[in-house]
Amino acid sequence: MGIPAAFRWLSNKYPKIISPVIEDQPITLEDGSTIPVDTTRPNPNGEELDNLYLDMNGIVHPCSHPEDRPAPKDEEEMMLEVFRYTDRVVNMVRPRKILMIAVDGVAPRAKMNQQRSRRFRSAQDAKEKEEDKQELIKLLKQQNGGSLSAESLESVTKKAFDSNSITPGTPFMDILALSLRYWCQYKLNTDPGWAKLKVIISDATVPGEGEHKIMSFVRSQRASPDHDPNTRHVIYGLDADLIMLGLATHEPHFRVLREDVFFQEQKARLCKLCGQKGHDAQNCRGEEKKKDGEHDEKDKGVTLKPFIWLHVSVLREYLEVELSVSNLPFRFDVERAIDDWIFMCCFVGNDFLPHLPALEIREHGIDTLTKLWKDNLPVMGGYVTKDGHIDLERAQVILDGLAKLEDGIFKRRKEQEDRREANNKRRKLQNENNGRGGRQSGPSTPRINGHMNPSQGMALHPIASYPKPEKPLTHDMIVNRSTAPDANVANKSAASVLKAQLQSQKSLCTAKPADDPQESPTALGKRKASEIEEEGSSTTGTPGTTTPAPATEEGPVDEVRLWEDGYADRYYEKKFHKDPKDIEFRHSVARAYVEGLAWVLLYYFQGCPSWEWYYPYHYAPFAADFKDLAKMNITFEKGRTSRPFEQLMSVLPAASRHALPEVFHDLMLNPESPIIDFYPEDFKVDLNGKKMAWQGIALLPFIEMPRLLAAVQGKYPELSPEDSARNERGRDVLIFSEGHESLYDEVLTKFYSKRQGDSKFKLDPKKSDGLSGKVEKKDGYVPHGELKYPLERKAMPDLDYDRSVTVYYDFPQTSHTHKSMLLRGVKMPKPALTPSDVEIIRSKANRGGRGGYGRGGYDRGGYNGPGMSRGNQYGRSQNGYGRSDGHYQSRGPPPMPPPPGAPGFGIGVPPPPPPPNYYNNRPHDNYRGGYSGGYNQPRGPPPPQGPPGYQGYGGHGGQSYGRGRGGSGGYRDGRSYR
Repeated sequence: MGIPAAFRWLSNKYPKIISPVIEDQPITLEDGSTIPVDTTRPNPNGEELDNLYLDMNGIVHPCSHPEDRPAPKDEEEMMLEVFRYTDRVVNMVRPRKILMIAVDGVAPRAKMNQQRSRRFRSAQDAKEKEEDKQELIKLLKQQNGGSLSAESLESVTKKAFDSNSITPGTPFMDILALSLRYWCQYKLNTDPGWAKLKVIISDATVPGEGEHKIMSFVRSQRASPDHDPNTRHVIYGLDADLIMLGLATHEPHFRVLREDVFFQEQKARLCKLCGQKGHDAQNCRGEEKKKDGEHDEKDKGVTLKPFIWLHVSVLREYLEVELSVSNLPFRFDVERAIDDWIFMCCFVGNDFLPHLPALEIREHGIDTLTKLWKDNLPVMGGYVTKDGHIDLERAQVILDGLAKLEDGIFKRRKEQEDRREANNKRRKLQNENNGRGGRQSGPSTPRINGHMNPSQGMALHPIASYPKPEKPLTHDMIVNRSTAPDANVANKSAASVLKAQLQSQKSLCTAKPADDPQESPTALGKRKASEIEEEGSSTTGTPGTTTPAPATEEGPVDEVRLWEDGYADRYYEKKFHKDPKDIEFRHSVARAYVEGLAWVLLYYFQGCPSWEWYYPYHYAPFAADFKDLAKMNITFEKGRTSRPFEQLMSVLPAASRHALPEVFHDLMLNPESPIIDFYPEDFKVDLNGKKMAWQGIALLPFIEMPRLLAAVQGKYPELSPEDSARNERGRDVLIFSEGHESLYDEVLTKFYSKRQGDSKFKLDPKKSDGLSGKVEKKDGYVPHGELKYPLERKAMPDLDYDRSVTVYYDFPQTSHTHKSMLLRGVKMPKPALTPSDVEIIRSKANRGGRGGYGRGGYDRGGYNGPGMSRGNQYGRSQNGYGRSDGHYQSRGPPPMPPPPGAPGFGIGVPPPPPPPNYYNNRPHDNYRGGYSGGYNQPRGPPPPQGPPGYQGYGGHGGQSYGRGRGGSGGYRDGRSYR
């Protein structure tokens, strides 16, 4: 769903959904040879898994421009990296039935807007790197006596791989498709663990985003009468939307596999410039790397990042408890409730719609909507969604409730920002007064046009006056920049690295204290937006190079001022350039947004409802602008799927035209081109109240598809046969080996024997081990031939005799919609939540869902009062201090100690008491506010005969108000927790 920081938020709130992957490693012998992992052995994770789905773009991107080592030199090295990474993933999952590899194909029009924004900004970053490169060449020549070796010059000026090439229709994607087919056939011939595996490859010529092609496959199999409802599914990918998609299948045995995004936080930091240990970036002298061993053999390779499981089944358990509403006038259906929760997640951000201004995931936006949903579910008379369709009248109820909260949300947000800024300034001033310029807590030094502003009081020196380094810069120093752990440091151009290195040397020679830990943002480089989002970064920091930031610490002027009266008028005037009195326009924006919600939900539950629909604005409306939704009649036309070159012309900037046939270049460059306005070289990025450029909104013109199609299709007659082939739609292929005897014999008999019949037939699930669908004979393919490695350098072997078979594959056609229900015969997983967990979840849910401290923590959100202690509550915090019960350990800072007297904490040592006024609590208040975020404020006792469940009152000691127990209190309507 593309929700920023969603994975971190989910794993913090629902800690038991995460567990580490247990992974066998190859054994290295003394002679340097290795014994590979035997995947025929039982899965070390304790459960055999059936189907593995790879969202392949999540593998191709990090392999083509990695963050922790130098980038591959060319496409062939990239393919080898893809093979190694994919092999590792398959080895740890060990699927027994199906491996599906899905590469992003042509996307729906609604997705192209986001792709266009990303690719234009990527090109702008590349342009800035090129400018850095030219400046670096001058610096290098001055540092080395006016000359530079040919090798060094080549290393600096070498052009980096353009990640925009990872788009359907480019030559790179052709190479990827050929390579993946070869590698899968090779593994089916050589790896015993693959013997009975069926491999489905959906490459970039097949329309659709990779993860949605996977979900279409899952839904198609689920609709088959032969489907096993207890199939164990695993999907690999980096997008948070995979979690929502897994929930939307209503297949309870579903896991998401991904790298551990918290691993980097624990990893020891190395120098950001040279990748060596023992010093940090500001103390880097650019010395040559010291060899560890005669041939540096003791320090080769990069530590493998661990992987983690996200268990959708456990998330379902959490949601079942949290979303439960008693005393409903209708039957509570957890499957329908989960669908409504997915719908509410759409409001905080996805790849197709901007999030509503009042909702941020870090501000508990989903919790806010969940509470509104629970409060209104009894009066709504039913659920908001059904099988991906929205009941607009009920959705109106939720939005009306949010509209009443908007003003308060904006004012609280401003108050929190002001407090944060004041704290940052206070810490900065304190550091200055203490005589140390430590790493700034406040906003980083601003940039102007991509360059750093000098700090106050810093003397500027001409380049010519730079002291020479102890050793001249060498070719080895330029190219040997391995293992830098920060995002994009190893992969950034040599220009950026060495320019920062020279600046570091200069700063060392200007009497900078050795203990000054301040790091130059230039040296650190820009970080991937996704990584910063996952870290839950606050909005402090340098806006980055993509957008010039103002030269003041206060950042850009916010002309809308959501916290002040009249914000709606200012918002539509400044963002939409509309008359504030034009109320009908606001409602039209809201109606378009509702169409978008309907489109997104259908996309996630049923498949793409329209290939041509898109949201035509850069900004979202306010909740107060949604009016008369019940009167809307939303329908979608399936429309036309774009061809690959049409998508490329829609999303690529002119700087990436090398990925397109030359006949299209003139359309992107010629001032007289009928579509030249689609390719601006410069464009505004509206930070929209944010601090970082990647958080801003690229204000690119929307593509007018009829005008683009007329221009692009006019060039089709000029295409070469090879280029025309790249513009055609492809098909999924199914590959399997003779080890799958029943399927192998059936296909060879029907396609390649004297008794062969039609070129297409329907699979028998009994012979295909449960796989449904149709297969078709592949044109020009003959089995048992030679398997040739498709790339030039022959880094992998050819095989004289290929024992695998390749056929075209079509998903089974279904006559009914995907139903939000468990299938008959399903056996639910063993519950992961204990009764104690359930009580805690209910307690937090009735406090608005904002409890919890870190990933797990104490009682995950609240202490129950001195009069009610619960045994091992603090000693077995399945993710906090104490024993971990075998679950994934807490990451990041440890939780604060529990209140005094909490039994079972850690190893039995009584913890210190909290400060009297910790987190806004007063000494006479209970501890819940102190340990769950400070929501308790002093208030008088409840009325003697007041309504049950006095709202928000936790209780003193062992007493409670309403009918709750102990200090934990009851439901706000007076019901007890149990």
